[in-house]
Amino acid sequence: MSDAHIPDKPALEGLESKWDAAWTAQGTYAFDRIRAAEVGRDGVFSVDTPPPTASGSLHIGHVFSYTHTDVKVRFERMRGKTVFYPMGWDDNGLPTERRVQNYYGVRCDTTLSYDEDFTPPFEGGDNKSSRAADQVPISRRNFIELCERLTVEDEKHFEDLWRSLGLSVDWTQTYRTISDDTMRTSQRAFLQNLERGEAYQAMAPTLWDIDFRSAIAQAELEDRDQPAAYHRIAFHKSDGSGDVHIETTRPELLAACVALVAHPDDERYLPLFGTTVRTPLFDVEVPVLPHPLAQKDKGSGIAMICTFGDVTDIIWWRELDLPNRTILGKDGRIIADAPDVIATESAKSAYAQIAGKTVFSAKKEVVEMLRACGELDGDPKPFTHAVKFFEKGDRPLEIVSTRQWYLRNGARDEDLRDKLIALGREVSWHPDFMRVRYENWTNGLTGDWLVSRQRFFGVPIPVWYGLDENAERDYSRVLTPDLASLPVDPTTDVPSGFTEDQRGVAGGFEGEGDIFDTWATSSLTPQLAGGWDRDPQLWDLVAPFDVRPQGQDIIRTWLFSTMLRSALEDGRAPWRDASISGFIVDPDRKKMSKSKGNVVTPADILVQHGSDAVRYWAASSRLGTDAAFDPQNPTQIKIGRRLAIKILNAAKFVLSFPVPEGAEVTHSLDASMLTTLDRVVGEATKALEAFDHARALEATESFFWTFCDDYLELVKERAYDRSDVGQASAALALRTALSTMLRLFAPVLSFATEESWSWFNEGSIHTAEWPKSSGTDGDPAILIAVGEALIGIRRAKTEAKASQKTPVSSVTIAATEEVIARLRTAEGDLKAVGRIAEIHYAIADATAVTEIELAPQEV
Repeated sequence: MSDAHIPDKPALEGLESKWDAAWTAQGTYAFDRIRAAEVGRDGVFSVDTPPPTASGSLHIGHVFSYTHTDVKVRFERMRGKTVFYPMGWDDNGLPTERRVQNYYGVRCDTTLSYDEDFTPPFEGGDNKSSRAADQVPISRRNFIELCERLTVEDEKHFEDLWRSLGLSVDWTQTYRTISDDTMRTSQRAFLQNLERGEAYQAMAPTLWDIDFRSAIAQAELEDRDQPAAYHRIAFHKSDGSGDVHIETTRPELLAACVALVAHPDDERYLPLFGTTVRTPLFDVEVPVLPHPLAQKDKGSGIAMICTFGDVTDIIWWRELDLPNRTILGKDGRIIADAPDVIATESAKSAYAQIAGKTVFSAKKEVVEMLRACGELDGDPKPFTHAVKFFEKGDRPLEIVSTRQWYLRNGARDEDLRDKLIALGREVSWHPDFMRVRYENWTNGLTGDWLVSRQRFFGVPIPVWYGLDENAERDYSRVLTPDLASLPVDPTTDVPSGFTEDQRGVAGGFEGEGDIFDTWATSSLTPQLAGGWDRDPQLWDLVAPFDVRPQGQDIIRTWLFSTMLRSALEDGRAPWRDASISGFIVDPDRKKMSKSKGNVVTPADILVQHGSDAVRYWAASSRLGTDAAFDPQNPTQIKIGRRLAIKILNAAKFVLSFPVPEGAEVTHSLDASMLTTLDRVVGEATKALEAFDHARALEATESFFWTFCDDYLELVKERAYDRSDVGQASAALALRTALSTMLRLFAPVLSFATEESWSWFNEGSIHTAEWPKSSGTDGDPAILIAVGEALIGIRRAKTEAKASQKTPVSSVTIAATEEVIARLRTAEGDLKAVGRIAEIHYAIADATAVTEIELAPQEV
């Protein structure tokens, strides 16, 4: 292209929209399937891109981690790989439902019929303060339609932001975790798990969120510190010989007590093992048992086992083979019917006082009753402890007994656990220490993966149940669909051999109403994006994927679950590399999260500073390293903006020097610069191969500023002067360096480099060849020596209180003989940049300007 395309005043503003439109029109980032088939799997670079949750807004942490991936992708594309870089939207699950409830002011009621004319009470409102009781109940189908509507809108906003950031995603390769294709894939994978015995159903104690009214898996838990209090309560020995005092934080579960437990070696309670005690208020006889998980130094050293107060209760209940006397319902309230063992009139009366109450109110009532009858010893002793929460929930989890679907994950299968550990070691982790987190999670699992959810917007679990003569579910008769009929919704579709009028009647069938946990679908992102069950040719071209990029906080969920599904289905790891980004923290080094209220949304930052500046900030941090972000003073972003503007201006300046036909690099300084640049190319290439984008950027940027501040200043006079025998060498070296540096910067500063590249090249820089060695045989020490001398000359003028443009009659440079020899090869350029008439040299151990004589100034 001619120089006519170069603007008078290059600017960053407007580059995002300009080049996004051009890339889309030209198909710059489209996956070339024909070429992929020609080059084969080794010529393809495939990315298992994280599908962001389409329920709200993206935050600066998304920009941070997705930029890391994009830098690597752009590098591999320029290296000649055919890139498969899809984008998914994780639009089903609890977060989406909660957002829809708040956004539209509705809640789902499965007993209601579909209303095709339904209009939500809110449209675009936030309604966060609305209680469930105030939200308008609507049918499941109406609710799902609202979920679909809102997620589609959210996804449009997300795509716009990703495009403005410059992600080189192929926007024709997108998927949603709630589409028909996704449901077909997810249901097929589950049915194959079921057929192989890897999926099963069981009635068991379940961690339960009473707001979402759904079971919660181990991977979705987080501990939060909560206030509590120890209540010292007297149990009565059955033989009448006295009391045994326990200390509990859950007195409201006293009616669910099934035993007392102490450590087998605790001498205080050895005489009690094998005996029984009676509970206060409810007068139920329970055994005193030993178990090693009891803590001698916690409370009084002896604890009551309730069904169920916490996860340890579940372990004791299971291992000690205790009865289940659950008193807590799915709504978080004490159920109406007391356990059968509560038999006396006074005990029934006590239970009636807590029936129907919330956990909080029941606790208050039980404490008052214990105090009134003298079985509460002293006042409660407050303290703070960690309590289990659903990571997206607002209230502590409870434990209720429910029937759920599970997927074997190695917790109770040593061979499968060992297989998962081995596959994890086949993957290259960046940084490597993240592998330890994966292994710790895998080895620390305490139960199989609970994959069913009692919600509405998600992939239906594709089974029905035969009904017995009483129209009750016969769980031994699980009916499954043919794979060819997928996807199915058991609540509306009919199993083979039945008709709709047999639904819910004796001898007929009933559809499963539960859906899959969102991770049970997201764990199949390689299969969803790569066409596992619908496009075998594509699957063979992209799988196993080259890289799984993600955040460190979802190693236990997304990464582990994807590894599990791949191990069960293919017996292999789903990717070759795993790149793990660190967290974004606020200026106080606290992780940014919605719950802390310190999240920064990126849209305004991108508009204010430009996408290249934000990409620079993100790429400056290594994988696995947390980065602080202060929106009031984003120093690194400002540095990135300055660099992007400098690239535009430097490119415009370099292109002002014409390169004569047949030009060759003949000058030693030019050869020195290009040889130095060759080393930078080698270092940046090696770093990017190893997923170290920060090191590649650091090396490139360091050279760029040397190039601008020193080399460009040194040779500009020679490059201007067409009568100088060295003009062609300087102009060619400048043009060669510019082309190389723009390509080195292109993965990070995608817009400024594309703009600059377009001024003198056809086609996109992002499909140009990654730079290689120029083959120049120069001495890198020359550029270093001349740069040091130039610094000395500038410093001498400054100390003489003279402008850098002030002519100099003579200057003396002290240096070693080797350095002086190198300086002489570039003496002409030194004289030109310093406006020096004569340069003298003196032998010394270090380079320094020892004398300077300014030229007489005309008045």
